[in-house]
Amino acid sequence: MDGWYVDDRCTNCDVARQFAPELIDEAEGKSRLLRAPTNETETQHLHAAVFACHTRSIRPESGKLDPTTDPFPLALDDHVLACGHNATRTAGANSYLLRRSSGTVMMIDTPRWSASLADRYAAEGPVTDVLLSHRDHAAHGRQYADHFGARLWIHEGDLDAAPDADQVIRGLEDVQIGEGVTAVPLPGHTRGSVLYLADDRYCFSGDSFYWSRMTGDLEIAESVTWYSIEELAASLDRVAGRLRFEHVLPGHGGRRSLPAEEMSGRLRALAARAQGMRPRPIDFTALRW
Repeated sequence: MDGWYVDDRCTNCDVARQFAPELIDEAEGKSRLLRAPTNETETQHLHAAVFACHTRSIRPESGKLDPTTDPFPLALDDHVLACGHNATRTAGANSYLLRRSSGTVMMIDTPRWSASLADRYAAEGPVTDVLLSHRDHAAHGRQYADHFGARLWIHEGDLDAAPDADQVIRGLEDVQIGEGVTAVPLPGHTRGSVLYLADDRYCFSGDSFYWSRMTGDLEIAESVTWYSIEELAASLDRVAGRLRFEHVLPGHGGRRSLPAEEMSGRLRALAARAQGMRPRPIDFTALRW
C-alpha cells in the first residue's frame, strides 16, 4: 500500500487497528493495510500504529522507520496519554500515562524498556508510581520504576511476577494509590488482576474487560482467561454496581468513551452475561476485537 506493508511477524494483537481503524483491518488472522492516508490526521494515525506495533510489522518498503514521525507519548485527552512502543514481553499490551493535578504522572502498565523512552515519558512530569494491572504486563515494571524513582505496585496474587514491588495490594479491598486514584482488585483473568480508577472518569482495566469494535460493547476475553472465568464473573458481580467511569482504557482490546451512566449500565450487563460463562480452552483466534 503506497510503499507500506505488514510483515509476517504480525501477531494479530489488534493494537495497530485501534490506532488506525480507518486504514487497517484484519484478514486471515493478521492486520492488513486498506489504503493510504488521505490527510494529515490519517497520516498521524498510521504513524501511531507503526510505533505502537510490538513487532514493528508495519513498515515502509525501505524497511527503515523515520523516528521523527513517532507521535508517542500520544495525548488521548488532557489527562491520559498512550505510551505506544508496546512490548513483546507484555504480548503487545497498551500502557498509559495519567497526569495528576499536582503536575505528577502515573504510569499504568509498561511499554518496551528503553532509557530514552523513559526520559521522554518523564518529560511529561515526575512519575511517582508504576501501576501493574497483572502479571502479564509486569515485564518492564522494575526498570521503569527505578529509572523514575517511582513506586512499583502489584497485587499479591501476581507477586511472583514482580517480587521486588514496592507496594503490594492485598485481598479484595480497594486501595487508595493517590488522590483520586484507586486500585480495585478484580481476580479472574489472573489471580492478581487489578483495575485502576481515576477521578471517577478513567478505568484502566488491564485485561479484565475491553471495548469490542466487533460487538459494539464491553467484553471479556473469555477465550484467554488464565486463572478463572468463574472468579472473574464473581469479581464483576461484586464491583459492577459501584464502579463509575467514562473511559475504558484496557491493556488489550479497544478503548471507548461514553457517558458514565451508559458505561455503568454496560458494565452491569457484562457482569450479568459473565455469570453464564464457563471455562474453555485458551484460543487467541476467538477474541472478538
